[in-house]
Amino acid sequence: MTIEKRLAELGLVLPEPAAPVASYVAVVHEGGFAHVSGQLPFIDGALVTGRLGDDLTLEDGIMAARACGMMILAQLKQAGLLERVERVVKLGAFVNSTPDFTDQPKVANGASDLMFEVFGEKGRHARAAVGVPALPLGAAVEVDAVIAVSG
Repeated sequence: MTIEKRLAELGLVLPEPAAPVASYVAVVHEGGFAHVSGQLPFIDGALVTGRLGDDLTLEDGIMAARACGMMILAQLKQAGLLERVERVVKLGAFVNSTPDFTDQPKVANGASDLMFEVFGEKGRHARAAVGVPALPLGAAVEVDAVIAVSG
């Protein structure tokens, strides 16, 4: 089954890939890996902003991380690499959170669980989930990825 068919089966529609907001590219394909720059969470075209532990709930954070994961998939599709994914190697999740918020790993599960839903065992990966005091544009979460690709 193709990834496109798997997405349809799951009822998932990829968003329009976001353009970089500074001096970088969204995806670099080199040496059998796609390095996907940090992606921000867009839900229904709107950026999810705020801080976990302050004005956002854990559930808000999980949904934001999932939206970042959807944007990673959209960037891979735009780069012509979505159907060539051999393995999700690593995700890095950055959570805009208060100093006393400690559920960054649970927030990051939003993106991690999506990768497993879409790619099955190939979607299981290494990961970092860290709290940060601020993210670009006031985003709630940012997730980057390293993906092994064929060809």
